[in-house]
Order: sequence, then structure tokens, then C-alpha cells
Amino acid sequence: MKLSKSWVIAAKDFRTFRKKRNVISSLIVVPLIVAILIPLVISFAGHRNGQNGIPATELLTLLPAFAFFYVMIAAYIPTPIASYTIIGEKVEKSLEPLLATPTTDGEILLGKGIAAFLPSLAAVLGGSALFMAVMDLVTRSKIGYYYFPNWNTAAVMFLLAPLAILFSVELNVIVSSRVSDVRTSQQLGALTVLPFAALYVSGELNLVDLGSLSNLLIIAGVLLVVDILLFFVSRATFRREEILTKWK
Repeated sequence: MKLSKSWVIAAKDFRTFRKKRNVISSLIVVPLIVAILIPLVISFAGHRNGQNGIPATELLTLLPAFAFFYVMIAAYIPTPIASYTIIGEKVEKSLEPLLATPTTDGEILLGKGIAAFLPSLAAVLGGSALFMAVMDLVTRSKIGYYYFPNWNTAAVMFLLAPLAILFSVELNVIVSSRVSDVRTSQQLGALTVLPFAALYVSGELNLVDLGSLSNLLIIAGVLLVVDILLFFVSRATFRREEILTKWK
């Protein structure tokens, strides 16, 4: 497998993505809205009935879960990208010429994976950086110091978020290889958010301590194993001959 061929495929997809409004909006709008909305909610929450906002002790228990929200975003953002790279190109009749080239399935999947992974990671890291900067303005006034960055958020942003993106990309490749409709692929691919949403809600309800670095590392370890398994499943599922001959 030649990495240079995969980079050529990824570079071609990068140029195509710039023309797709839904891809650009998922990369920019979603992280931007979350980065601004959560600090605003925290700033104004609890000010009714003469209360002075969320108590500091309660805020400290909520902040790790808010940071974990970006893992959910990481799982969601690649969905329209990964779906388009296979289903969208098939619909637009641009996938067949690629599949007819002497590139291997592994090189094609790697190129498509790079094209979905790198923009998604950049969007998550950029959005989280803005979120932490704005959130620190809130924490400085409410708890007396800047809460971000810390080791827990480093684990979330540089370990869990990339693994969640890989999880989403691989699962979307599997889904896209078995269906022939873009909307169906995106709807099924969006289900990748569910396990991370369950963890987020558990953190908000104090059922899982998302402020514990050891817990985050355990989650990352489990996710790494799942990603490795999905890699082999995605390679076995991607059948270029079937895509070329049976998809209509």
C-alpha cells in the first residue's frame, strides 16, 4: 500500500469538499455554536428569582461533562464527509473512475479516511480552543480562576476526540458500503453519536465521573480496541467490484 496514492485521493476530496455547503457547515457552524452557546447558558443560568448563577461547586462538576461534549461533536462531524466520499461520489458518477484505477482497496480507504479525519480534527480542535477561551472568562468570574486547559481536557481533545473521529469514519465507511442513498447513509451514520451521548448524559447525572483522568483513559482504551476492530470490518465490507457492478 502506497501512502502517496492515498494522499492523492485525499487531496482530490479536499478540493471537492470546499464546494459542498453541508460539509463546510458541519465543520464550522456546529463547533462554533457549541463554543459560544455553552458559556452563554452557564453565564445566564440560575439568575432567575434573585439567584447569583450556578453555584461554584455545581459548576465544577458540570465542566468536565461540557468538555466531553466535544467528543460527541467529533463523532458527528465526519458523518456528512464520510458519507459523501463514497455514496455522494457514486451518485455524481465520480467514484467509478477511481475504483477502476490500479489503486488497492486499502489505499482508497486510507485516502478517504484521511480526507474525512483531518478536517474533522481541525474543526474539533479549533472549536474546543474557542470554547475553552470563552469558558475561562466565565470560570474566572464564578470560581476565581481559569479552569481550562487541564490534563483532563488534553485527554479529551487529543486522545478521545481523534479516536471518536476514527470511530465515526470507519463506521460510516461500513454503512456507506452497504447502502446506495446519501440520506440513508447520513441518517444511519449519525447513530455513531449515541454511545458518546450516553456517556455525556451519565456525566451530567454524576453516574460517570468524566472529571477523572483514569476514567477518560479507560474510555479511550475501549474506543481504541473498537476502532481497530472496525478497521478490519471496514476493509472486509468495502467491495469495489460490488460497488461498480450492483449499485444503481
